[in-house]
Amino acid sequence: MPLLIRRSLPFIIVIVFFALAAVLVASKEQPKVEPKVATVPIIEVAEVKLRNIHFNINSYGTVKPKIQTQLVAEVSGRLVEVSDNFVAGAMVQKGDILARLEPADYQADLMQAQASLAQAKARLEEEIAQGQVAKENWRGVTSQVPTELALRKPQLKQEQANVKFAEAALARAQRNLERTIIRAPFDGLVKARSVDLGQFINTGVNLGRLYDTRIAEIRLPLTSDELAYLESMSNPDTSVTLTTELAGLERQWNAKITRSEGVIDEENRMVYLVADLQDPYLRLNPNSHEAPLKFGSFVTAQIKGRPLNNVAIVPRHLVKKGRIATINGNNEVEFKNVRVARADLDSIYIDEGLQNGDRIAKTVLNVMEDGMKVEVLGESQPEAQSKSTQIAAKGTQ
Repeated sequence: MPLLIRRSLPFIIVIVFFALAAVLVASKEQPKVEPKVATVPIIEVAEVKLRNIHFNINSYGTVKPKIQTQLVAEVSGRLVEVSDNFVAGAMVQKGDILARLEPADYQADLMQAQASLAQAKARLEEEIAQGQVAKENWRGVTSQVPTELALRKPQLKQEQANVKFAEAALARAQRNLERTIIRAPFDGLVKARSVDLGQFINTGVNLGRLYDTRIAEIRLPLTSDELAYLESMSNPDTSVTLTTELAGLERQWNAKITRSEGVIDEENRMVYLVADLQDPYLRLNPNSHEAPLKFGSFVTAQIKGRPLNNVAIVPRHLVKKGRIATINGNNEVEFKNVRVARADLDSIYIDEGLQNGDRIAKTVLNVMEDGMKVEVLGESQPEAQSKSTQIAAKGTQ
């Protein structure tokens, strides 16, 4: 091989290599550029249905008798009789004899008062007769006008006063004798008895405690804001449903709010309403299938509030800063300002800002703006409309 060719061979190989490389690069196919697709979020919606509702106010309280009294001895004496019904838990009726004190001394006082009254009446009749005699005698002696003393009028008034005094003493003796019998002042439940047979009782000693079973009352605390949901704050005459659990079953009773205590409690800043329940122990209707509501029971109360018209009830988490996301006819997000009438733990009650048929977004997105395009879950869309939601972005070389 000539020397020139041998020396130029490396250069020839390099040139051929670059030529082949250029051919390979020129024949290489360009990668396909996939169109970029803008995805539309899918959300769930709910249709607004306005309704007329009553706001119910929840509270709680303990059942207590409307009237409870301590039986106190009005006279002193030894306790000689105790009724079998004068025990804790017994039901008594008005006028039932619960106990008796020794009556002998008071019977003697009554007889003495009767005798004193008879004597006073006898002296009065005698004085009337003497006055009549004095009047007749004065007519026969002189024609002058007789004085009251001459006619014995002061003596007559004194005897009349003595009769009234004796009558009052007799009435007192009769009352004291009657007070030796301890009677139930109303239909009630004996809460406790503090004395026993043979014990000497002084005036004013507590004999026992009695609860009136005709009416039960429950004090129900409310916040100042909750008072706005009552039909009337000045006259809160409305119904209330009481609920508690007895023997594993939930029971309900219908009571009535009768009054407000009218002051704010200094300790808890609450206002108390008082509910009355008639015949809680079913004594007037013993054949009723309802259960009695016993004193001391803890109950929850649902108070019927004022009515409100055209209200939308929505989940609490959907309303943010007085606005809620709705979906218009073009499937676009539209935020609406709403007025909240009331809110509880789960729901918000809207009385202004929404209309019947409005669609609210139940799905909360991280980013949601006015005019944002969305797709409604379960809503079928035409193929052309579905394609229009995809925006193809052409790739660049």
